[in-house]
Amino acid sequence: MVYREAHVADAEESRPTTLIPLSEIALTGIFEISKILTAPARLETTLANVVNLLQSFMQMRHGTVSLLADDGVPDITVGAGWNEGTDDRYRARLPAKAIDQIVATSVPLVVENVSSHPMFSRADADALGASPEVRVSFIGVPIRIDSRVVGTLTIDRVRDGRSIFRLDADVRFLTMIANLIGQTVKLHRVVARDRERLMAESHRLQKQLSELKPPRERKKVRVDGIIGESQAIRGLLAKVGIIAKSHSPVLLRGESGTGKELIAKAIHELSSRANGPFIKINCAALPESVLESELFGHEKGAFTGAIASRKGRFELADKGTLFLDEIGEISPSFQAKLLRVLQEQEFERVGGNHTIKVNVRVVAATNRNLEEAVARNEFRADLYYRINVVPMMLPPLRDRASDIPLLASEFLKNFNRENERDLEFDPASMELLQGCSFPGNVRELENCVRRTATLAPGPAIHQDDFACHHDECLSSILWKSHSERTAQRPPPEIPLAVAPIGRADGPRGNVAAPAPTVPTPQPPARVEAASDAQMSERERLVDAMERSGWVQAKAARILGLTPRQIGYALKKYDIEVKHF
Repeated sequence: MVYREAHVADAEESRPTTLIPLSEIALTGIFEISKILTAPARLETTLANVVNLLQSFMQMRHGTVSLLADDGVPDITVGAGWNEGTDDRYRARLPAKAIDQIVATSVPLVVENVSSHPMFSRADADALGASPEVRVSFIGVPIRIDSRVVGTLTIDRVRDGRSIFRLDADVRFLTMIANLIGQTVKLHRVVARDRERLMAESHRLQKQLSELKPPRERKKVRVDGIIGESQAIRGLLAKVGIIAKSHSPVLLRGESGTGKELIAKAIHELSSRANGPFIKINCAALPESVLESELFGHEKGAFTGAIASRKGRFELADKGTLFLDEIGEISPSFQAKLLRVLQEQEFERVGGNHTIKVNVRVVAATNRNLEEAVARNEFRADLYYRINVVPMMLPPLRDRASDIPLLASEFLKNFNRENERDLEFDPASMELLQGCSFPGNVRELENCVRRTATLAPGPAIHQDDFACHHDECLSSILWKSHSERTAQRPPPEIPLAVAPIGRADGPRGNVAAPAPTVPTPQPPARVEAASDAQMSERERLVDAMERSGWVQAKAARILGLTPRQIGYALKKYDIEVKHF
């Protein structure tokens, strides 16, 4: 058994009093150090206390614990007596080559005389206090986390020729201490990473909450009938909340079935006119003679059948909002009459001579390209500028496909309630719905859900229940034939030179408009290039695949086909699908 002398100070003399086995010293040291390592404290403080305690169990002059960051750069360097900002002082005593070798090899290093060892430069020897008269030895062991070296534990001692060192026992003892340090460092780093992750997650959630809960003056807008959480819908509703605060005329643009009437009603209900009436009329549904009476009213006897006076829509909408749907369909002759009312907010009933003044906000809607209509002298430019003060473009359903599951589920819920059924979509059927382009937009989606639910045996709606799964979708056939007719028709000739605003350009005093800035709402099946009509069916199919990056669903939208149909077409013409 190996023993080490323990010296105690006596009043008269210093003499050996007892011999303690090294194993007992090591066990006591490990016990005391384990208590330090498990105590709650800052990591640097904990490691410095370990070095302080080591001096009580080993013959050593200096001890240093050096830890590396994940990228190998020195992170923490502490020793006995460490305090904030003294890392560099302890780091200066570390021999760089020796530390690098321990980290690289993961093997302890024992040097009996640093002055004569090749890994220690003259500066290293001076830093350790070695000289020809003072012989200094060095021991360094790796600190590991699992199999990775994350630092070193080193000590140095003066060899005076009288002390007897058991280097192998010292190395084993230091290695055990280094292993305990490694586990402590691992625990601290895990806790630190978890703390950072939780703080980052908390910050992220706070940011999301601040975005979901805007300031009070920008309260989140909710519109009855508008269902969706897509970015396009959120942006649209935010714009509705801003526009509603003004009294300016609004022009809603977008394809049929995108919810223009719902948006018009939302603008009214969120405005200061909410307590007033919301009156609507479809301008395309009535002939001009009837439309004039409907909008302006008529006096008794004004025409055959006028057995009593009647208020028109403008008069009924006084101090409220009037929604003029399909305003692009009114005749040129009636446009002049409407313009005066919008400008002056006054009119006479049909067959009357009494001027009636009103206070009405007009929200108009159209799916036509009014700029093109102005250029063709089919729509008055002055009326265009009057109604197009605040334009809003409503996104088609294909631009917010993520909302399809929400919309379809809501339509099915309404169907179940009306028909006392309990149907639901299976996952595959919902995927099929999301793959469709729905050129008729939300209205077409609702019709599709209702038609499929009506014919579905239940209790769940499957892919086989949809007409498009059997190439029997009437909407697809409709838009496809429309696309083919459009492709065969020559493109419209739009005048290149236009008259300046205010100059008469025709019998109605129309003026040409600037170049179109709002795209024409069109079914996605429309063939975009005139030359497509001359292509063979195979060439058109390849062209659509090329334009869509060989994504079949996108190519199907371009051609107005279902994904199933385009799959058949690719097989029919033996077209190999490219994968990127």
